[in-house]
Amino acid sequence: MSWLMLVIAVVVFPGFLFTAALGLFSSWLDRKLSARLQWRVGPPWYQPIADVVKLMNKETVVVEGSPRFTFLSAPFIGFAAVVVVATILWRASIQPGTGFVGDLIAVLYLLYIPSVAMIVGGSASRNPYAALGASREMKLMLAYEVSFLIAVFTLVIKNGGILSLGDMVAYQQSGSPMIAQGLSCIIAFVVSLVYVPAKLGIGPFDIAEAECELIAGPYTEYSGPPFAAFKLTKAMLSCILPVLVITLFLSSAWTPWAVLWYALILVVLVLIKNTNPRLRIDQALRFFWGPVLILSLVGIVLATVGL
Repeated sequence: MSWLMLVIAVVVFPGFLFTAALGLFSSWLDRKLSARLQWRVGPPWYQPIADVVKLMNKETVVVEGSPRFTFLSAPFIGFAAVVVVATILWRASIQPGTGFVGDLIAVLYLLYIPSVAMIVGGSASRNPYAALGASREMKLMLAYEVSFLIAVFTLVIKNGGILSLGDMVAYQQSGSPMIAQGLSCIIAFVVSLVYVPAKLGIGPFDIAEAECELIAGPYTEYSGPPFAAFKLTKAMLSCILPVLVITLFLSSAWTPWAVLWYALILVVLVLIKNTNPRLRIDQALRFFWGPVLILSLVGIVLATVGL
């Protein structure tokens, strides 16, 4: 691939602009469906775009005494990681043969960075609410990531050790989707669906932000373009995480059926968000270190015996 094609892939399609547009649309759909469930009208379709544009034109304020470079760079590092993940994921679905060995591991590592960026940025802001939110996010991240990793490697055991996303897509296209290959894969799929709202930080796992308690958690002192970067990162994650689940379990995210699965996952997330109260951090930790972890372990044990 030439440098020009690489730049287009990262910046335009299927990287930043395409994923950002789909992510902002997904965030609007979330807000619109939530509003209708609450008997409200909801925002117009362009509201998420307007929010980002407005933030981009606001002044950036840095708290006196905070490490300026750390505070300002954290949101953009998380944003850059999401752009790379989006490019790898979409290319794996569109052109399965263009991936590289172990790109699944790279994606899993890169997906840690947005959460770590939020933790670092909140800790650097010298705000007690932000520090408390960062502490909660750190604890929650250590809980939900373990179960998801086990679920992913359940699939690796079932597919014979494939660690390339493109090869996983090709493997499913030549046979059947992973979700149809046994009870262990169904369990891994359920664990992955629970992981998505926790990773996105939406109800009932919006514990780090907890607006009625911590104002905005790690984002409390952010304004202007850095805050816009955080918002855009979260919007893109709302696109990327369902796409990752579809790629791992449902063959490819670049088919007409994938659109229906994508919409279904978004609807499930909205319903979970609007029908469950926010958990306390201790309740969330017990949930992920208890039932979810046990379920993921059962799945990987079943995979090792061929079920």
